Amino acid sequence: MPSATLHALGASATAETGTGVLASIESSVDSVFSDVAAGLSSVVFYSVTIGGATFPLIVGWLVLAGLIFTVYFGFIQVRGLKVAVETIRGRFSKESDPGEVTHFQALTSAVSGTVGLGNIAGVAVAVTVGGPGATFWMIIAGLLGMCTKFVECTLGVKYREVHEDGSVTGGPFRYLKVAFAKLKVTWVGTILTGIFAVAIFFFGVAGGNMFQANQTFAQFRNITGGEDGFLGSTGAAFVFGIVLAALVGAVILGGITSIGRVTSKLVPAMAIVYVLACLIVILGNVGQVPEAVGAILSNAFNPEGVAGGVLGALIVGFQRAAFSNEAGIGSAPIAHSAVKTHRPVSEGFVALLEPFVDTVVICTMTALTIIIASPASWLDARETVAAGGASPDGVVLTSDAFESVISWFPIVLAIAVALFAFSTLITWSYYSEKAWAHFFGRSRGSLLTFKVVYCLFTVIGTVMTFSSVLTLADAMLFLCALVNIIGLYILAPVVKDELRSYLADRRSGKLAREGQDVPTA
Repeated sequence: MPSATLHALGASATAETGTGVLASIESSVDSVFSDVAAGLSSVVFYSVTIGGATFPLIVGWLVLAGLIFTVYFGFIQVRGLKVAVETIRGRFSKESDPGEVTHFQALTSAVSGTVGLGNIAGVAVAVTVGGPGATFWMIIAGLLGMCTKFVECTLGVKYREVHEDGSVTGGPFRYLKVAFAKLKVTWVGTILTGIFAVAIFFFGVAGGNMFQANQTFAQFRNITGGEDGFLGSTGAAFVFGIVLAALVGAVILGGITSIGRVTSKLVPAMAIVYVLACLIVILGNVGQVPEAVGAILSNAFNPEGVAGGVLGALIVGFQRAAFSNEAGIGSAPIAHSAVKTHRPVSEGFVALLEPFVDTVVICTMTALTIIIASPASWLDARETVAAGGASPDGVVLTSDAFESVISWFPIVLAIAVALFAFSTLITWSYYSEKAWAHFFGRSRGSLLTFKVVYCLFTVIGTVMTFSSVLTLADAMLFLCALVNIIGLYILAPVVKDELRSYLADRRSGKLAREGQDVPTA
């Protein structure tokens, strides 16, 4: 996930890139936002201590929703896997279906917004703080999150608005109003939709843009000699930011259609490269795989050196999964609502694959790589955490795990991080654009203004890191979940009706008669 939480894990570049005036600006901005950030974070991330482990209630809110929806929809994330694969392949689709992108492009656009540093740095922290057993609970939370994605993305398409120019607006911007209209309190839906729009716009500009731009520059600087390399020179960050902004602008000017084309190529490529690297480590130590899997299972229920014991491992695993796959946040339905389909629940089936790819596959591969490689830095970090020390730098631990088997892989990892960050940048531009349009309209001039502003913040993010702004952005993103899931509960019966109708038509052959195979990439 693109969460700004990761800057707290030691992954962000700080004010090293700016001196004098820039450092002063950073300090001033942080000072202005610090109190607001602290106040909102204390509410959104309100935590309770259970058995010695700290548990943010927002994580419980997200996981509980996944559990409730899983039961309510009869474990559709298991029953519906075959349907999901068929839908992605375009078996029941027609080129003339309303929308802007194919099922596959909608999936990769949404996945590009979730697969990122959380899968690399966040998982390393999880298996350090929560032990290997945290991986088990991370997988469980990911499987539950699949059902939440199914619900919210079905609603995103169900209540979307297709404009005269063929573009689409969907997601919580549309279905929150419908949900509260059903309760005859339309004004509540209007207010909550506005809150959602503000929150997701703020995170998109700060966490999904500035933070990612900053990380991209930091990684490239690290692999080109650090402060002593050519990217460590004065003005290098600004020039790099201009180039990155130009690349982002070239993609986002084409809207979701252009974003979909890029992510449909970029996401599978970078995921395959990363997973293959994990497999090299795992298969190169295949004899240790049973022991690693055994450690994950045994430590899930009997962890060693973990604050809070089994509850501590569970909490860390749930927290990393929730912060990684964004199930219930309300961001993914915005991308999925642009899909070409006249059957909303078809996209729900596609969307349930997101947490599977993000958490069950990629996060688990990262965890197995670290556990099997067991680099000295990870073992030392576990001892430090067990003794009450600070959380480690997750990117370094993951890099060390790969380096123990593939000496040159840190360079590839740096490039992978940059690609993850770029895909996140372009996807969150679309989410932010929809929030902008909610307040300022969809005129050509308005949307062009947004894209210029967004690219400007890409440059700012490369040059400077506003710690308090990023902390506030993090809180804003999870504020979206508080609002979004209420709407999902209200409209769950609507999704159930859509599901019954779709499956009945599939069994009768009606879907096959309606659709025809179309290219999905």
